[in-house]
Amino acid sequence: MQRQIDGFLTYLKEERECSENTTSAYLNDLTQFLDFVPSDAQNWSEVSKRTLVAYVSHLKESEYASSTVARKVAAVKSFFHFMFDKGILRDDPTATLDSPKVRKRLPRILSRQDIERLLDEPARDSDPKAFRDKAFLELLYATGMRVSELVTLDVQRVDLRESTVHCASRRNRQRTLPISDRAAKALQVYLERGRPSLLRDAEETALFLNHRGRRLTRQGLWSIIKGRVEAAGLDMSVTPHTLRHSFATHLLDGGADLRTVQRLLGHANISTTQIYTGVHQDKHSSKSEDAA
Repeated sequence: MQRQIDGFLTYLKEERECSENTTSAYLNDLTQFLDFVPSDAQNWSEVSKRTLVAYVSHLKESEYASSTVARKVAAVKSFFHFMFDKGILRDDPTATLDSPKVRKRLPRILSRQDIERLLDEPARDSDPKAFRDKAFLELLYATGMRVSELVTLDVQRVDLRESTVHCASRRNRQRTLPISDRAAKALQVYLERGRPSLLRDAEETALFLNHRGRRLTRQGLWSIIKGRVEAAGLDMSVTPHTLRHSFATHLLDGGADLRTVQRLLGHANISTTQIYTGVHQDKHSSKSEDAA
């Protein structure tokens, strides 16, 4: 049965071009489901809808968040759809399996004042790491790029003359993003006074480096942001995606149209971008109520 899971993961990587993170999430969810399947089942055709319904109930009773339950069920359904399409199964027991309803949560964002506090925090110091942190925080907020896009940036992808950065989004889609004057200035300071001090290997192409002179990792970036948030005295959880959400919402607040925000964020479908209109409308309705 594991062989079919491995085949599905290969399909996700090679045909669907899913990212490593997405593939790993499917692997974890399907492994959890396989552990739940009765031990006397010899192949997937012996897994009934009754087992699937019991699994959904098990997830709910385990007090997973509704969004997590929905994701795990979606992974199982995708796997069974795959086996049915490939002729591995004659019937798909998940075809009539209800997906858990998930209430969409509006993204949490930082106010403009809190953004300023966070962006200004590294400026209290004048060492290479502070220059680096200032540069990547400014760049995240100025472009709304994903953390995976930021940590994979190479030096040559930044054009300070044109005030642009070229990044590869999911499925290797390329897009060119404009950067603000203050982000360009922070990057220039980092490139002149920060990166050379962190660099250990002259052939290293990564834009943002850790203390070992190697490419900064996702985990390293998250840890740095957490430290900067605490130092700035912000009483909320902030991730790189919080800056992305804030970027999009503040653009809409400033009058940008939804299509522009979609293009800048690299969303394939505008329905993904529309969630920010909810944040935008919620903010303005709150202001109206306060004024009343």
